[in-house]
Amino acid sequence: MEQTAKMKELIGRLQEAAKAYYAEDREIMSNREYDALYDELVALEEETGMTLAGSPTVTVGYEAVEELPKERHESPMLSLAKTKEREELKEWLQGKEAILSWKLDGLTIVLTYIEGKLAKAVTRGNGEVGEVITNNARTFTNLPLQIPFQGELVLRGEAVITYSDFEKINEEIPETEAKYKNPRNLCSGSVRQLNNEITAKRKVRFLAFSLVNCKSGNTEEQQPDFENSRENQLEFLKSQGFEVVESKKVDEHTILEAIEYFAKKIETYDVPSDGLVLAYCDLEYGKSLGRTSKFPRDSIAFKWADEIRETTLKEIEWSPSRTGLINPVAIFEPVELEGTTVSRASVHNISIMKGLELGIGDRITVYKANMIIPQIAENLTRSGVKHIPEECPACGGKTHIQKVNEVEVLTCTNEECQAKKIKSFTLFVSRDALNIDGLSEATLEKFIGKGFIHSFSDIFHLDRYKEEITRMEGFGEKSYNNLAESIEKARNTTLPRLIYGLGIAGIGLANAKVICRYYDYDIEAMQKADKEELSEIDGIGVVLGEAFSSYFAKEENRKQLEELLKELEIEKQPVNSAEQSLAGMVFVITGSLEHFANRNEMKELIEERGGKVTGSVTGKTTYLINNDITSNSGKNKKAKELEIPIISEEDFLKML
Repeated sequence: MEQTAKMKELIGRLQEAAKAYYAEDREIMSNREYDALYDELVALEEETGMTLAGSPTVTVGYEAVEELPKERHESPMLSLAKTKEREELKEWLQGKEAILSWKLDGLTIVLTYIEGKLAKAVTRGNGEVGEVITNNARTFTNLPLQIPFQGELVLRGEAVITYSDFEKINEEIPETEAKYKNPRNLCSGSVRQLNNEITAKRKVRFLAFSLVNCKSGNTEEQQPDFENSRENQLEFLKSQGFEVVESKKVDEHTILEAIEYFAKKIETYDVPSDGLVLAYCDLEYGKSLGRTSKFPRDSIAFKWADEIRETTLKEIEWSPSRTGLINPVAIFEPVELEGTTVSRASVHNISIMKGLELGIGDRITVYKANMIIPQIAENLTRSGVKHIPEECPACGGKTHIQKVNEVEVLTCTNEECQAKKIKSFTLFVSRDALNIDGLSEATLEKFIGKGFIHSFSDIFHLDRYKEEITRMEGFGEKSYNNLAESIEKARNTTLPRLIYGLGIAGIGLANAKVICRYYDYDIEAMQKADKEELSEIDGIGVVLGEAFSSYFAKEENRKQLEELLKELEIEKQPVNSAEQSLAGMVFVITGSLEHFANRNEMKELIEERGGKVTGSVTGKTTYLINNDITSNSGKNKKAKELEIPIISEEDFLKML
């Protein structure tokens, strides 16, 4: 039977996508494509009256992975029926009041508190069985570990990572293919770590969205009375210290206005959301409605209807990355989507290009996934993939098509490709090095990919490409002028900043200052220094000494520095040995400062006087600087334990 075969095919594809998404933290199809396949399956099941084993319309999520302990939920965590029609939500109310809130795109967690303390945290898993992640939940940035209520409290909420934190964390991952595609993937991987130290670094937040159970203990504590109101339950959770998902109480007269409020806010909302949830305010009424085999009847999900525009594909831009991957980006005639002008969308790899049969001049439809990320929905004319570059646009090296996990990707075979050295360029323009505003890692990657930058000195000649840069998305005359001004300002720098910016292995700004002072800021002498002499410098040692001398032993590195020096004005700071009053001393700075703008300013002064600044108190520390000498902070306790003097800023200034 043709319909049965089609249903089996759809179930297989949806199961594969669900496994990748829920169990392996990766995506093999967009949300839009998944929803379209799911809706097609639902239609076939209704038409045939048949539901096959394994259908995602009767199963929820995917099985939990093996590495974490599993636990069965006391009550099943069902998914929600969904709609994209605003009027349908209005009809669904049936004249009742309801709570409208964000549908957050993270990982659903069930928390249990007993006698005021967090006792258990379990992921949603497949809705029936989840993974126990209690230790990881304790590291969530905003989760109360102890609450006023002393009975048993069970609640549900979403673990999320904000877009801003997601960007910061992703920037630290050097390999493009290892980067997380979205905050949901990063959150899922973070929450389910075996080592909760990793979870702690990911800045996971918890937003409560429903109360499951609330029982007073054997104390005289009074059982809370929520007066049959979901709104009161959420207020109670707030009173216990939980951050609760933003919501609005609505009825059939106010719901459309409330939806519009959320629709506008999502454009700048920092927490990932893929829609809204509408739940009856009357708890008993909602409970009386019961449930289907998959959905509860007291709530419904609303997913944003994608705004789709038709346009023409102008070109495929090939963007090299630090891992050697050359990623295709579709450039099309600009269209207005969700209030912004869009003219480009990542195609990700050659397999997706071939699936879309994407060719120059094709008529395509584009949309913003979750109203944020531009994507190609369909190719209407499908002229076919042509002209995959045989040379890398960054270095001219030969390209190669290879399969990675059954996905075809284009790579650069040149090990010396500038795009592979993006981290070195990022360091060179960083705050402690040349401090060039406007050259983020993403911007550098674009400039290198277009062949604007091959070496450090090329950064000072970007004016050659002014016309191309001002036409790039995200740039314009003003952005270019700001960048040009920052580059000119960076021409005046210090030798330690330059040495640090070269990216010599292990040489930080503090080490660079020590070496510069030792050689009296003589760059020629520094280039000729041998490892034995360098290793004798206090604070440098054998490993750093060898790294420094090996760097300048290479002719290409000396030539690079020579070219740079033609572009820069180096501020010479001759050292007067009489001013090295802090030589041999090790300081730790903590707490707020009054006489210095920040800790870095104080640190620079200490280093200029021959001292050293570290981050933690050890037996080698000479002084801990803290204006609150009586504080019970960890550093103060450690200093007292080791009998290390704690001094204030005033004491330090007198010492100078």
